[in-house]
Amino acid sequence: ERLPKPDKGKMRFHKIANVNKALDFICSKGVKLVSIGAEEIVDGNVKMTLGMIWTIILRFAIQDISVEETSAKEGLLLWCQRKTAPYRNVNVQNFHISWKDGLALCALIHRHRPDLIDYSKLRKDDPIGNLNTAFEVAEKFLDIPKMLDAEDIVNTPKPDEKAIMTYVSCFYHAFAGAEQAETAANRICKVLAVNQENEKLMEEYEKLASELLEWIRRTIPWLENRVAEQTMRAMQQKLEDFRDYRRVHKPPRVQEKCQLEINFNTLQTKLRLSNRPAFMPSEGKMVSDIANAWKGLEQVEKGYEEWLLTEIRRLERLDHLAEKFKQKCGMHEAWTAGKEELLSQKDYESASLMEIRALMRKHEAFESDLAAHQDRVEQIAAIAQELNELDYHDAATVNARCQGICDQWDNLGTLTQKRRDALERVEKLWETIDQLYLEFAKRAAPFNNWMDGAMEDLQDMFIVHSIEEIQSLITAHDQFKATLPEADKERMATVGIHNEILKIAQTYGIKLSGINPYTNLSQQDINNKWDTVKHLVPLRDQMLQEEVARQQANERLRRQFAAQANIIGPWIQTKMEEISHVSVDIAGSLEEQMNSLKQYEQNIINYKSNIDKLEGDHQLSQESLIFDNKHTNYSMEHVRVGWEQLLTTIARTINEVENQILTRDAKGISQEQLNEFRASFNHFDRKRNGMMDPDDFRACLISMGYDLGEVEFARIMTLVDPNNTGVVTFQAFIDFMTRETAETDTAEQVMASFKILASDKNYITVDELRRELPPEQAEYCISRMTRYVGPDAPTGALDYISFSSALYGESDL
Repeated sequence: ERLPKPDKGKMRFHKIANVNKALDFICSKGVKLVSIGAEEIVDGNVKMTLGMIWTIILRFAIQDISVEETSAKEGLLLWCQRKTAPYRNVNVQNFHISWKDGLALCALIHRHRPDLIDYSKLRKDDPIGNLNTAFEVAEKFLDIPKMLDAEDIVNTPKPDEKAIMTYVSCFYHAFAGAEQAETAANRICKVLAVNQENEKLMEEYEKLASELLEWIRRTIPWLENRVAEQTMRAMQQKLEDFRDYRRVHKPPRVQEKCQLEINFNTLQTKLRLSNRPAFMPSEGKMVSDIANAWKGLEQVEKGYEEWLLTEIRRLERLDHLAEKFKQKCGMHEAWTAGKEELLSQKDYESASLMEIRALMRKHEAFESDLAAHQDRVEQIAAIAQELNELDYHDAATVNARCQGICDQWDNLGTLTQKRRDALERVEKLWETIDQLYLEFAKRAAPFNNWMDGAMEDLQDMFIVHSIEEIQSLITAHDQFKATLPEADKERMATVGIHNEILKIAQTYGIKLSGINPYTNLSQQDINNKWDTVKHLVPLRDQMLQEEVARQQANERLRRQFAAQANIIGPWIQTKMEEISHVSVDIAGSLEEQMNSLKQYEQNIINYKSNIDKLEGDHQLSQESLIFDNKHTNYSMEHVRVGWEQLLTTIARTINEVENQILTRDAKGISQEQLNEFRASFNHFDRKRNGMMDPDDFRACLISMGYDLGEVEFARIMTLVDPNNTGVVTFQAFIDFMTRETAETDTAEQVMASFKILASDKNYITVDELRRELPPEQAEYCISRMTRYVGPDAPTGALDYISFSSALYGESDL
């Protein structure tokens, strides 16, 4: 600043006038001059002159120094203490004794310019060397003149405080710019660290989401493959593979899906707390996209299990029908063997009258037998049709065999009719017939057919799924056994006819050929088959009782599974209801809530052994082909889904408390404030579900002193419910209540920090970034900053302004 022109005269009064002009200027700067007059200074009063010089130093070199709102002297002392604190043998307590050994001055220089002094080589017992080192370095490299003398300081018991203070203040001003740059660099590093951490979380989310979606994409075609196997063994292997998928492969993916949602919520919370734009995942990788894909997986999964069980039942039925078909075909083919040749004979052409009549009766008996077998042929055809309808894998063989039997049956009918016609043509030649033989044949054939049917029924295969069904078979078997006495009477009557023939022959001396001309059945045949029927009855009893035991074992398995399921199912429902209220009901700090929730989570995890035991019983039931259970409404699928939902819900609840802790710490909310917010929220959470309706939220705000109009309330609702879900969560409520008071960094603050590092330029160079920032943060900026466009920009200049805006979502990075 310009002062008035001095007087040019050399008289005493000229000198006094000039000194007064200087003193007036000093006073105009707020300096109070006490007892200092121009006359004393002109006359060479050393004390007055030194006092005035100190006043000028104090005003223009020291007075503006302030650290944490302290006075100039205290501020300068506090600055020295902080800068020299890490150095050995240095303890700055004042501006006289603390500086005698020179180490404090060397520490100040080394702290800011470690390239100028090797502090490790300094010795406390060499104060003059230390002081001269500091004076020479300061004068040569820092433009600080050598104001002090090392010997004077060392040899004085108490060095002059004002002299030391004046000299030290030069260091403060010399390094002030570096302090400002250091502060700016620290702020930028902090902002960049937040961005780098967030980008890492985004990359982790994208990777986890891609892996989970890829696993779902690979798994769904496997579950959609409904190509049935041809054997029961192969289909049971498919069921075992599906059980492995549910027990081994799917549970880790359930945890990944839950962790993905937790990571997404945590990331969004961190972005919101750091004043960053919300994270938008890549197309198709939103949490909702993953939830939809998961829902599709579970729908296909449910359909696949139902299909597997249906196919196993179908194959079980097919195996049963195939065996039954083979058994009936075998019996029928055994019966028809040779019948076509027999019917094609023309033995009646050379037969005697008795022989012809015998042939006629024999043919009548055959027709009776043929009609009795019609039902078996129809059963064979019906079984073949059912095998075709159930898509039996070897249907071609079944159809060919069935067609052969039907064609043969038609041919037998044609041959039978032809033979009857031929015999009837010569029937007039027959005069007599042995009525007893005929009666035997007629009674023996139906009885023999009845015994064939009885043996077939006694050996018939069966398949049942309950005690009631096997009991029905036992009842039918008991009814059959009740008919045996009457059947034995029929056998005795038939055998009696044969005995009557023998008696007549013996009485009248008739020589019998030993063969009944009307039937191939003999008395011995009837007795042998009857013995076979009696032998099969106890075997059938044993088979039915074994099946009763198996069904009773199955019933025990059902009851055992139901007993556990009826405990586990309600337990899971109760825990789900408790979790929905736990965050509202738990008192104390958030850390205490977190500990309670994690203990709650551990209790749930400890319950897993009960689920595993139930899975074991479920597997035993399926291996025993048990597919229904009337003793419980809880299927294994219900329990699995409920268990997975329970684990997901407790994890989400813990994550909500973690996000509240993040919000509290980031926004400086005290525990008391948070408790007040929680109490207000709980009071207006009418439904006790952790959410407020808009009307309840409005009432809550009014109770807290907000004067709300419709427009203002609508604006607030867009802040707390941006997705228009119609409810306000506790997290959104806290965000709103702390929005105005939160201390967050801004784009403008980051720009100002970069401006300091760039020495007030509108651009920054690569060298400046690498000099002022740590390597990792410097390279992060260099790789993302765009080239600065301007007339004064050197080659390689970078645009820190657009970069700062992009950090906060105000432009593209």
